[in-house]
Amino acid sequence: MVRMTDLPDYEREYLLEVPCPTFDSDPWVAGPPVAERRVAIISTAGLQRREDRPFVRDDADYRVFHKDTDSADIVMSHVSVNFDRTGFQQDLNVVFPVERLKELEAEGAIGSVADYHYSFMGSTTPDDMEPLVREIAGYLREDCVDAVLLAPV
Repeated sequence: MVRMTDLPDYEREYLLEVPCPTFDSDPWVAGPPVAERRVAIISTAGLQRREDRPFVRDDADYRVFHKDTDSADIVMSHVSVNFDRTGFQQDLNVVFPVERLKELEAEGAIGSVADYHYSFMGSTTPDDMEPLVREIAGYLREDCVDAVLLAPV
């Protein structure tokens, strides 16, 4: 991981000026114990299936993955001077831990793994993502998801 002091001046200044919203830390709703929850992943690793359109900088779109998508079919189009892809190249679960969720489901630690999971491009501002996150919330509701694992990259 690159430190802010290692970035070019223009990149460091840009990142320091990105507004970061604050949110109330109280949960919106109460839910069942973790061992009964249906869990989905939302990643900001810029992941896509090989046949999907690649992400571009500031792309506020998202990509959808079925839980059984072959990991060899998932690629990363996230490009940044301050982003190291080494972990992803060695193990998809570093940025998209679907296999770990399946293991937790098999152990009974979580109720079930959602059918669908989502990836955004991490270099997108939160305000641009919000309308799409609301859209995804509807899909999560349809999939009976009651917990989301956020995998920020």
